[in-house]
Amino acid sequence: MESNGLMLGLICIGAGLSIGLAGLGAAIGIGNIGHAASLGLARNPEVQPKLMVFMILGMALAESCAIYGLVISLIMLYANPLIG
Repeated sequence: MESNGLMLGLICIGAGLSIGLAGLGAAIGIGNIGHAASLGLARNPEVQPKLMVFMILGMALAESCAIYGLVISLIMLYANPLIG
């Protein structure tokens, strides 16, 4: 019975790490995208429409990594076949 509790504790730690690291990575990526877009607009304001399209696309792709981390953590917590 103690092994089951240890397994549940490790699963909770893994789920927390998965969403935490995925969120951290997405935040760093979105920050870098925003920084680069600001620099690009400051240097050449005429490319604003084209730059905004690529900036929004890049932010959406970075945010999808955080959503994948959330899905993995929810699977680990609620759909885990190891906990009976």
